[in-house]
Amino acid sequence: MSRISSMGAAALVICVFGVAGAQPIRSAIPNFAPDDSTSWYPDREAGDDYLPPPSGPGPVLSDPAHPYVPNDGGRNTGRQPTYRVADLTNPILQPWAIAQMKKANDEGLGGKVPFMARERCWPMGVPGFDIFRRVAAVWLLQTPKEVVMIWPSDQQVRHVYLNVPHSAKVKPSWYGESVGHYEGDELVVDTIGLNDKTFIDNYRTPHTERLHVVERFKLIEGGNILQVSIEVDDPGAFTMPWRAQQRFKRWLAGPMVPSACSENNFDFFSYQVAPIPRADKPDF
Repeated sequence: MSRISSMGAAALVICVFGVAGAQPIRSAIPNFAPDDSTSWYPDREAGDDYLPPPSGPGPVLSDPAHPYVPNDGGRNTGRQPTYRVADLTNPILQPWAIAQMKKANDEGLGGKVPFMARERCWPMGVPGFDIFRRVAAVWLLQTPKEVVMIWPSDQQVRHVYLNVPHSAKVKPSWYGESVGHYEGDELVVDTIGLNDKTFIDNYRTPHTERLHVVERFKLIEGGNILQVSIEVDDPGAFTMPWRAQQRFKRWLAGPMVPSACSENNFDFFSYQVAPIPRADKPDF
């Protein structure tokens, strides 16, 4: 049983009552896609890292002795871009996860190109989907029965089914099973059934199939910022539940245009990076 409180199915619109006998007031659900040009772009240079929560245990971030500098993070400071080196002192990590991540740290410090799902055309999983890209936008498409989230780069897609319970038995998959409902001006998404082939983040933090994630999507700052509050629990990998945040700015990118990944992303300069996904047999 997850240590995060279960998110049951709820009504599409929340009714809020005022004084006794008054008629219910319906809270408007958030509109993440008012037109086909609106998308959401990470609001900072290191937008493919989580933000820490206001308080309490938070996500793995960079080792203070080896701060992460993204490719374009040094353009105004003269800093040299770096590979990520995880802070292994974070108390959320179980010993086996620390040992696995230390190996990844050592490889990065030794100059080996680290694995990143987006660079090798692999699914990112959940909650990693929220930090999949740093210099690209994500689209959220809403219908009465589901919300579809799309990173056009490599066409990474999540389906959130609204106002339904989780299946009795969920077969583990790359993006698991996500069910959601609106609570006032927030979209609440509950995800289980994730396989253990992905990482939690771009520091290569591992997880198990016991992973349970709850996300709350909310428009703030006059609708110009999309804030995602994330709750993560996995008794197989973490010593405690923890929280994180992600923020996107509204981005009028024009209609969504898909872009290829695996067709153009082979092994440059013999870097010995992870192979791109290949199907064992055609799907047609």
